[in-house]
Amino acid sequence: MLQPHGQQVLDIIGKYDADQPSTQGILLPEQMPQALHALDAAIVHDEKMRREAIEKAQAEHQPMPQFDPITLHHRALPFMDMVRQCIKDQLPITWGV
Repeated sequence: MLQPHGQQVLDIIGKYDADQPSTQGILLPEQMPQALHALDAAIVHDEKMRREAIEKAQAEHQPMPQFDPITLHHRALPFMDMVRQCIKDQLPITWGV
């Protein structure tokens, strides 16, 4: 995952602050269910916004909006799988250490 996409995922789970960016962090097992919930909600929102933009363009006979072909869902899925495994194993996720 490239840095901007990683920052987006970290921002969604509350582990990134643009005012004080950090290259190190930890996600504890007890924080992981909420992180998964936040990512699920963000993915639903992202998909809804894409759908609405397409519907609006079609209704107004405008050119189709251009999106990054790799969605938030595709980018976040490997991380979410890792979080689920860490919940199961009761292990933290660390970065930059």
